[in-house]
Amino acid sequence: MKNKKRVFSGIQPSGDPHIGNYIGAIRNWVADQEEYDNIFCVVDQHAITASYDPEELRRNVRQLVAVYLASGLDPSRCSLFVQSHVPEHTELAWLLMCVTPMGWLSRMTQFKEKSEGKQEQVSAGLFTYPVLMAADILLYQADGVPVGDDQKQHVELARDTAQRFNHLFGETFTVPQPIIRPVGARVMGLDDPTRKMAKSESGQNHSIGLLDEPDRIRKKLARAVTDSHKEIVFDPRRPGVFNLLTIYRSLSGQSQEEIEAHFEGKGYGDMKRELADVVIATLEPVQARFRELTEDPAYIDELLAEHAARVRVIARATMDKVRRVMGLR
Repeated sequence: MKNKKRVFSGIQPSGDPHIGNYIGAIRNWVADQEEYDNIFCVVDQHAITASYDPEELRRNVRQLVAVYLASGLDPSRCSLFVQSHVPEHTELAWLLMCVTPMGWLSRMTQFKEKSEGKQEQVSAGLFTYPVLMAADILLYQADGVPVGDDQKQHVELARDTAQRFNHLFGETFTVPQPIIRPVGARVMGLDDPTRKMAKSESGQNHSIGLLDEPDRIRKKLARAVTDSHKEIVFDPRRPGVFNLLTIYRSLSGQSQEEIEAHFEGKGYGDMKRELADVVIATLEPVQARFRELTEDPAYIDELLAEHAARVRVIARATMDKVRRVMGLR
């Protein structure tokens, strides 16, 4: 029986982790470690729905695990593993696909965006990966899913799928709730503040990597899109400045009112320089710990094997029940 509510979340190892991943997900996982029964995953099978390089994928998986740990995730207070190391994820995904209507999937916003104009070329996996995401969550009977607001639709699909399955076969899955932070739930690109900061974007100044050197961070922020206004205020109608101030607020811990008062009478150059100072100071200890962790690859491999074995106890129990109620045992 669970003593604490269980949360599950994960990030794709599809590129270098960036400040949006940190603000929107990782640092919140770290802050809430005592509150929940925590299961965090590197969802590598979500990263293969488009063209990829296998060796790069392997490197990215290890890098992301090291970033998780360097950011403060404590292996004694969470389970941290790689999705493909627990085969029950894909087994449950197939079984859920057999009860998930295609109409639900065709309405998923991210599929529409990523497949626009190339429906004949995209993989079936891109269309069905929301079911794999539902399986990731439901496999562990998660009560909550910490996500950015752009992922809320996927958690809603997991909820709908759990409810449909429970209706068809009897109470089997916990119906999860999305957990979305009011500040920093969606960090936008520096080069285009109308689009979410994403690892898949190739623009040189699109994102701040968690492992970027200080000079690189300063250059990227110096080139970040703003506007022709002068006042430095939180105005969603001015997406460039609003995004930079949101990053500042998320990392500094200051209130909106404090930040606006601080920058009153100052220019965008001042704001960008001070934001760079805050970002660099935040990332310095993360980067130092990352370098320590990556000097010992065996430690990460051993931890992943241990934690995969730990979560498979939960996964197997869920799958035993699923197979039984579906008539497969």
